[in-house]
Amino acid sequence: MTGNNQNTGRVVGVNGNMVSVQFEGNVSMNEICYVKVGNTFLKSEVIRIRGTIAQIQVYEMTNGIQCGDEVTFTGDMLTAQLGPGLLGQIYDGLQNPLPLLAQQAGWFLERGIYTNALDEQKKWEFTPAAKPGDVVKAGEYVGTVPEGSFIHKILVPFYLLGNYTVKSVAPKGAYTIKETIAVLADDRGNEIPLTMSFKWPVKRAVTCYSERLAPTETMETKVRLIDSFFPVAKGGTYCIPGPFGAGKTVLQHTTSKYADVDIVIIAACGERAGEVVETLTEFPELVDPKTGRSLMERTIIICNTSSMPVASREASVYTSVTLAEYYRQMGLHVLLLADSTSRWAQALREMSGRLEEIPGEEAFPAYLESYIAAFYERAGYVRLPDGSKGSVTIGGTVSPAGGNFDEPVTQATLKVVGAFHGLSRERSDARKYPAIDPLISWSKYQGVIDPKKTAFLRNILLHGNDISSMMKVVGEEGTSLADFIVYLKEEMLDAVYLQQNSFDLIDANCGAERQRYVIDKLVRVLGSEYALNDKDEARSFFNRMRQKFIDWNYTEFMSEAFRAREAEIDRQYEEGCGRCSHEAEALCKGGERG
Repeated sequence: MTGNNQNTGRVVGVNGNMVSVQFEGNVSMNEICYVKVGNTFLKSEVIRIRGTIAQIQVYEMTNGIQCGDEVTFTGDMLTAQLGPGLLGQIYDGLQNPLPLLAQQAGWFLERGIYTNALDEQKKWEFTPAAKPGDVVKAGEYVGTVPEGSFIHKILVPFYLLGNYTVKSVAPKGAYTIKETIAVLADDRGNEIPLTMSFKWPVKRAVTCYSERLAPTETMETKVRLIDSFFPVAKGGTYCIPGPFGAGKTVLQHTTSKYADVDIVIIAACGERAGEVVETLTEFPELVDPKTGRSLMERTIIICNTSSMPVASREASVYTSVTLAEYYRQMGLHVLLLADSTSRWAQALREMSGRLEEIPGEEAFPAYLESYIAAFYERAGYVRLPDGSKGSVTIGGTVSPAGGNFDEPVTQATLKVVGAFHGLSRERSDARKYPAIDPLISWSKYQGVIDPKKTAFLRNILLHGNDISSMMKVVGEEGTSLADFIVYLKEEMLDAVYLQQNSFDLIDANCGAERQRYVIDKLVRVLGSEYALNDKDEARSFFNRMRQKFIDWNYTEFMSEAFRAREAEIDRQYEEGCGRCSHEAEALCKGGERG
C-alpha cells in the first residue's frame, strides 16, 4: 500500500464487485486502491472516472463494504513483479503465490491477504556482464543468475527511458533480489540503484526490442495433426475452441509437454475449480522429455478459478502475458496457454453490465473485439538489442456454449489469430483424439510438411467425408466400389495419422522428421489404385493396412522394429497390387528431391 500520492475517498455505492468512490485530489485510470473493511484492505482497480466519482472493480468478495468506508489510492498501476524465482511458481491472478497464501490462511483463502510474488530471502549467484562505463538502456542486461536449467538475465527495468551509464556493478557472489547489484547514472548524473527485481504494469506491452519479425519458424508441438495440417509459428497466435469435454485442456497439457519452446506459462482464467486442481496436481508429476526432470521447473501457472471474483479473472490474463514478455526479453521462446478466454470475456461482460454500458452482441461489451485483439497482439517474434531472438506464442482456448462457433468470443478471436484448431463434439464422442476437426480448422503459418502433400491428403478427407455422409442415407449397398475405397482411405488416414495416443511415449512425441517420412508413405499408399474385386476384400485390405500403420506409430523412429514394420507395410502394398497415381508419384519424388 505504498504509492506516490496517498489520496483517499469514501464509498458512496456498491454494485456487486463494482464500488463507487467519492474522492478528492487526482486519481488516474487503472490506478490501484484499497477499500478498508474493518481491519482488512481489499485490493481494487479504478476502471472509470466521472468528475469526483471513481468506479472501481474489487479483486475480492465485496461482502461487508458499506457507504462511508475509507478508500486509499496508491498512485500505482496494477503491476507484476519481475525477477528470478518466477519459474515453478503457482500464482493467483494478482501474482500472489498460492502455496504461501495457503500457509497463511489455510485451505479456504481469506480475502485481503497479499504476499510478495518473489522470495526476498533467497540468495542468487550473480555473475556481472556489464562493467563500469558501459552504456545500457531498458531491456538490456547487466548480469546473470542461474534459474533452473536457464540463465536468467538481470535486465535494466523497462520503465527507464533513454541511455544510462553503468557506474558500478557488484562483484560475483550471492545476493537477494532486494540488494543493489548495479548503479546507473543518467545524462544529468542522477544515480539509479538496480536490484534483481522490478515491477511493470501488466496492461502495458513490453517493447524493449530492436525489431519485430514475422513469425515464420514453425513451433513443433509433436502433434501430427497440428504440425502437418494446421501448424503454429513461434511468436504466432492460435485458438482452440470447442465444447465442454472435447479435450481442450488435455490438448494444452500435451502441447506444453512436447512443444519446441523454453518456457510454458498456463493461465487458468476462470476454469472450473476441478479442472484447475487437475492441472496443479498433474503438472508437477509430468516428466519433461527435454530434461528428464519435472515439467514444473520450466512452467509458471497463473491460477484463477470460476469461483474466484471476476475482476481477478481479468487480471490473470494480463499478468501471465507480462511474465511471458519478460522471459522473451532474455532471448527465450515462451508459450502462453490461456484457458479459457471465454471466462475472461464473461468477466468483461459482467463489469460492463455493472457500468451500465450499451451492450453489444449477446450482452458482451462493444469493445470486446479490441480487447481480445490487444491481448493476442502481445504475442510476437522479436530481435533483441544484443542480436538474439525471443518469442511469445499465445494459444487461447475458447469455450463456446454448446460448441456454437458463431458466438461473439469465438468470432472475435478468429479475426486476430493465425491458426484455428476447432474441436468437434462428434470426434470426441467417437474417441478420436485430438478431436480437432480437419474439415473446419485452418492455419496461415508454414508447417513442417510440403503444402502440396497436405492438400492432397486433405482432398481425400473431404471426398471421403462426402461419401460417408451419402452412405448414411443410401447405405453401403448404394455406394460404388470406387467410392467405397475412397471412404476406406479417408477412415485409414484419420485413424493412422490424425489420431494420436498421448499415453504412448513414442506416439505422443512425433517429431518433424518422422512426420515427413510417414506422410510420404501415406501419400504413396493412399494415392494408389488396388486390384480389389469387391467391398469385403477392400475392407479387409485397408483394415490390415491400417493396423500395420498403427503398429508402426508405436515403434521408435529408424529402429530395427521400425524398419521391420515398414517392410510389412510394403509387402501388404504389393499383395494389393498397388499402382501409384501420377500425382502421388510426383509428390513423393518432389519430397525426395527436397
